[in-house]
Amino acid sequence: MARNQAFAPSREPFQQETTADLQLQHSKIQGPFSFLNPTRALYRLSGAQQSAASNGKAEVGKQGGSEHHGVHFLWRSRDNRKGRHPLVLTQSASSTGLTLPRRTNHPSEVLKVVKRMFTYYPVWDISWLVAYIFTWGSIVWCINGFFSFLPLIRPSSEFGGEVLYGGGITAFIGAVLFFEIGSILLMFEAVNENSAGCFGWAVEDLAGDHAADTKGSASQLVPSTKHCTHHHPNRANLVGQSSKHADMREGKTWQWWPTGSALKTHYFHELGFLASFSQFCGATIFSIAGVTALPGIIDHMSQGLTDGIYWAPQVVGGSGFIVSGTLYMLETQKNWYTPSFGVLGWHIAFWNLIGGVGFTLCGALGFAAGSTGAQYQASCSTFWGSFAFLIGSVLQLYESLQKNPVEVSKDGP
Repeated sequence: MARNQAFAPSREPFQQETTADLQLQHSKIQGPFSFLNPTRALYRLSGAQQSAASNGKAEVGKQGGSEHHGVHFLWRSRDNRKGRHPLVLTQSASSTGLTLPRRTNHPSEVLKVVKRMFTYYPVWDISWLVAYIFTWGSIVWCINGFFSFLPLIRPSSEFGGEVLYGGGITAFIGAVLFFEIGSILLMFEAVNENSAGCFGWAVEDLAGDHAADTKGSASQLVPSTKHCTHHHPNRANLVGQSSKHADMREGKTWQWWPTGSALKTHYFHELGFLASFSQFCGATIFSIAGVTALPGIIDHMSQGLTDGIYWAPQVVGGSGFIVSGTLYMLETQKNWYTPSFGVLGWHIAFWNLIGGVGFTLCGALGFAAGSTGAQYQASCSTFWGSFAFLIGSVLQLYESLQKNPVEVSKDGP
């Protein structure tokens, strides 16, 4: 059997769950490449799912013994890595007897998350922290783009030292203080995926007037962090302290780096880890250009030295961003050739890919900096590449705060 069609025994999600509650559809285990780990799997919610909010033993939500065929949990490696619990509702879900959550692309749900982006700062959640750091780093790069590009299109706006000091200092801050730190945190996020998996939802009994308002429905499906084993809700996770949110299979809540055996048998076959590693390598090499861009360095280098330790790191580092964005896109796809336009993570990766292309072009065109046209296009590439990174980062910030997405599928998941 191909590697992408089955989980390794120690890595299969939901082994801690009652088998009557979640039924794995083995035909739905998928991944874009046969030699890499699965990136998605489909589970069906059983009518025997217990209420996480009560201590009762009664089964809820059954319709004459049938199961909730229209309610599915879609495990995706990216969502699992970021502590998200996606539900997929089909047309038959309305007949399950459950009060179902509203889809997350509903305007009111979108506005709710947008508000959280400005009012909620879960610094203990590494997925949020990564997105927040990349967002500010992208803003700094957008400012850098103005410093570098605006004098070329409107020379009258240029002030003394704008390119040397404004451009050089913002390049250092963006490359070293934001992109490098964000990429290191991406690696920590990748090696702390939840190997046990967790459902993240519960079926709760309705009572009183609320039950009457639901036209006879006796229970509702709601988000639940009570039994979540992801590290994201743990406010002490970055210092390695155990908590009730620990991975029940590993017995710990945080690791700084996996063992050599885990790297060889699992992580080197994991698309998300490979994408994060490419991002980290690209950012590390790119940071060389961030240092050499500083005033006092860039203006004291020969042309050959400038080509070698300023422009070349931008080309190599930017190429790492391109590889990373491509791998993140592929991770969200059912196969390598079909785009996942309906998955938020795919759009995040797409815009980061565009940003990587812009930064790589800037370095490549920089080798011909003596040409006015090449200098113009190099600065322009940084400009639009920075805004592409900003779009991807803002979407990623939104994604990190929406932990329980609900999708509606007409044709089935």
